[in-house]
Amino acid sequence: MLTLISTTLSFLMGGLPKLLAFFQDRQDKKHEILLAQMQMEQQMKMQMAGFASQEKIEAIHTEQIQIQANVQERQALYQHDIEIGKGASQWVINLRSSVRPVVTYLFVILLMIVDISGIVWAWSSGLDFYKAMQYIFDQDEMQILVSIIAFWFGTQAFSKK
Repeated sequence: MLTLISTTLSFLMGGLPKLLAFFQDRQDKKHEILLAQMQMEQQMKMQMAGFASQEKIEAIHTEQIQIQANVQERQALYQHDIEIGKGASQWVINLRSSVRPVVTYLFVILLMIVDISGIVWAWSSGLDFYKAMQYIFDQDEMQILVSIIAFWFGTQAFSKK
């Protein structure tokens, strides 16, 4: 009988730390929720009083540093291009400066040829225009065109705000 009682007690005592850890974890979570609520209330009071949080101030400062770094990088790239072009003939300078626009023109012309060919094919095979346009001018092509436009009209389109 004593063996049965000691075995049962030993079995129950083995699970006691898990049981205590469960209750401790539950208390910890209640405490964390309470702290989070208090912090949220404090932030709301500070915002109502007109004070900006330190986190927002740091985010603005980080964004200013990133903008300055972008400006410095762009200036360094322009200076590098100027240095490479020194001593070269005007023909080489013109050729170097026309590479990106020519590639862009060729790519846009290729997209137009593919789209027009797709529309002609859809028209001749009797497909509904709306359905055909979903396949011809799809999301991938829109992303490519947006990338081209963003490259030529500003790099800020993809920057995180």
